[in-house]
Amino acid sequence: MDFDLTNEQQMLKESVARYTQGEYDFETRRKVIESESGISTEVWSQFSELGWLAVPFPEAQGGLGGSAVDLMVVMEEFGKGLVTEPYIPSALMFGGLLSQSANSANFSEIIERLIGGCLQGAFAFLERQSRYELFDVKTTAISEGNGFIINGEKTVVFNGGNADKLVVLARTDGGQAAPAGTSLFLVDAKAQGITRERYQLMDGQRAAHINFDDVFVSANDVVGNVGQAALLVEKMVNSVTVAMCAEAVGIMEKLYTTTVEYAKIREQFGVAIGSFQSLQHRMADMFIEYEQAKSLLFRTVCSIDEEGDDTDRNILALKVMIGRAGRKIGGEAIQLHGGMGVTDELDVGHYVKRLMTINTTFGDADHTQKKFADLLLERYQVESI
Repeated sequence: MDFDLTNEQQMLKESVARYTQGEYDFETRRKVIESESGISTEVWSQFSELGWLAVPFPEAQGGLGGSAVDLMVVMEEFGKGLVTEPYIPSALMFGGLLSQSANSANFSEIIERLIGGCLQGAFAFLERQSRYELFDVKTTAISEGNGFIINGEKTVVFNGGNADKLVVLARTDGGQAAPAGTSLFLVDAKAQGITRERYQLMDGQRAAHINFDDVFVSANDVVGNVGQAALLVEKMVNSVTVAMCAEAVGIMEKLYTTTVEYAKIREQFGVAIGSFQSLQHRMADMFIEYEQAKSLLFRTVCSIDEEGDDTDRNILALKVMIGRAGRKIGGEAIQLHGGMGVTDELDVGHYVKRLMTINTTFGDADHTQKKFADLLLERYQVESI
């Protein structure tokens, strides 16, 4: 199979790499995350001008119609640059739900503003009790007149504090943990009845707890069909999972190369520590973990673009491998750098924290492995019948 990038994809990769390596250095990032909002509107505008916000959206909606490989190229370079701007929560999660919904035409203006860089979005889905269960939803949306009244609380809403608009997952019918009966609503983040508590996550990104107290939304603001959010959410989660895994692969490459370079100059007993065979073995293990993860990433994005039958299985396997490889590579990077590996002044610890956040988003490696096993068991039973 040919894994070479097309000329357009290579140009996209080089464009993102030049920006993250030249204009978005570690000190710039530190200033951004220490600011009040935790993001840079100037950087976000540049993302729009460079066309990166348009990559995930179809051409009919004003986007570039990027493939899974195109998105992988962008996210790998974002990982290497440790970009903190909310590309995933705003463009891929919020934007992805609006773009892929059956009634996406209703949100054309919102999508246009999102691509133009003048609007921020967020997806409010997690709750205190839900952990990794997407559809364990207590937040309710009760039909009233020509709309719905939303009541409930959402936790860890990525980019929730900066968002102008929210897509909210709420229950319109069914039991608390049932996928059926959940619905999506587009809500103005400054609507009456909404309160937000903003905070910073360990990887420097921003999130918020959001309370909804008798928040009214029009029936025109239903995203997709009432009671049928599950398929749309699961499709978006699969896409975002692959994007995060691509970001993680970029981070792992950066950690591996940084560690090797450090081992060449750090001396003990009058010689570079990179000359110690035991440490060479550990760095070789880091390289193997990175290469395996990258290979499975390639397999996954190719199966998505080719609409392969094994796409769901590949995505779950990739999430498991990324979680475990990230833990291995991150741990080795910190240990081989010594105590300075966990200091705020060195970028190594920041990369590792981002890997930890990626691992836990939508379910860590252990949780995902169980889902992978359940999927195989279900398919095996069906094929046996």
